Amino acid sequence: MSLRPSPRAVWALTLAGIIAAGIVSRLHQTGFVLIDKYLGDALYAAMFYVLLRPFWKPSTTAICAMAAMTAIELFQLTRIPAQLLTSEHGIVRIVARLLGTQFSFFDLVAYAVGIASIYRADTARS
Repeated sequence: MSLRPSPRAVWALTLAGIIAAGIVSRLHQTGFVLIDKYLGDALYAAMFYVLLRPFWKPSTTAICAMAAMTAIELFQLTRIPAQLLTSEHGIVRIVARLLGTQFSFFDLVAYAVGIASIYRADTARS
């Protein structure tokens, strides 16, 4: 009998850990912008990698995750997510918050750091 967890269990625990760390990073402010703002962005991108990982090998997953995160960030330039914040429907406002409403190059850097970190952990584990 093996005590080693299945890959699916490892990814589920990783996802849960990333989500918990992301929530904590948003609830507790340190006064240090790299932690208060960009750690959450990096974790958001890492979470996206974990969600995509069952479908592709690590390198493909990293490329697809970064492409998706870049597309989401560029979508903010259309101002559509900002307009969604004015909706009378709560779910629409939540989606707007998840998409983000202001483009930032630094968000893209944080996404790249998050994806690179989880990619490195993924490939080191293999």
